[in-house]
Amino acid sequence: MNLPPRAPSQVRIGIAIAVPEPFAARLQAARADVGDPLAHAIPPHVTVIGPTVVDESVLPAVAEHLEKVASETAPFRVHLRGTGTFRPISPVVFVALAEGIGECELLESAARSGVLAQDLRFNYHPHVTVAHEVPDAELDRAFVGLADFDASFDVDRLWQYEHGDDGVWRPQRSFRLAGGPAAP
Repeated sequence: MNLPPRAPSQVRIGIAIAVPEPFAARLQAARADVGDPLAHAIPPHVTVIGPTVVDESVLPAVAEHLEKVASETAPFRVHLRGTGTFRPISPVVFVALAEGIGECELLESAARSGVLAQDLRFNYHPHVTVAHEVPDAELDRAFVGLADFDASFDVDRLWQYEHGDDGVWRPQRSFRLAGGPAAP
């Protein structure tokens, strides 16, 4: 995983939608089963903003920004179904979103502004990674093994994660989605 470097007075954060239980345990076990070394370091999630380095002094502004974004975003439903891959561009297999794509895109666009404004290396594509940088045979196994994966859940909060010195991503704070329904 490409992580941006950080200085001692900085933290590496990520903004994501957590995949709830019991689905998270199945996805994490599948990732571990294909030998992905990050299986137990990265909880199953839909990335909103990938690894980002900020000064510790900026964290209150980040929280204020995410509170505002969440207050203007209505809860929505995510339906995960089947698998996809970013190969040959990137050695990744993921579980695809069949519902909630547009809402994730709007959430990402709103979150990736203000204090969290940044350019993207790739276009945003909401998904749940289940294999990353493992041998091709294991990527194939993850692709086939989760092809029938089907799960739906309501998204009512956004999470700020922090990347620890031990390499583990941990949820630090949630932001409740409280916006009204979108206009027709």
